[in-house]
Amino acid sequence: MATAAPVKAFVGEHRSQGIAMTQPLPAEFWQGVEEFNQGEYYACHDTLEALWMEAAAPEKAFYQGVLQVAVALYHLHNHNLRGAVILLAEGTNRLRRYAPTFAEIDVADLLEQSTALLRALQHVKPEQIDEIVQQMQRPELAQASEWRSPQIQPASS
Repeated sequence: MATAAPVKAFVGEHRSQGIAMTQPLPAEFWQGVEEFNQGEYYACHDTLEALWMEAAAPEKAFYQGVLQVAVALYHLHNHNLRGAVILLAEGTNRLRRYAPTFAEIDVADLLEQSTALLRALQHVKPEQIDEIVQQMQRPELAQASEWRSPQIQPASS
């Protein structure tokens, strides 16, 4: 696992629909982003849950939304379609107020990816989950299909 990025200190500068950060981003947040993007959803859950439990608004709900998307992907990769759909819906709904960017993250892009996956999963039969998870776990297959795991991208400057 790579070393986490240094603490970012742009408090109040990253606005989204009038929401301003009140706390600097801790290094653990960037560790959670890295874990998320590497498909280490359980580790991401552990990392972000610790931040979420200690955070105040507005960061608390942001962390929770990202956390819910990560747990949804964990459920999906463990063949729990119902849990994946429920948490993807909850996480995307929670993150909407943070779009287009928050905490140096392109929230709009994360929402677009997560919502596309949610829509596709709502039309899946449980017996299709094995094949979908296999496609998502193999990048060469995922690039050519609709079954890609969302990635957290930095906001454009």
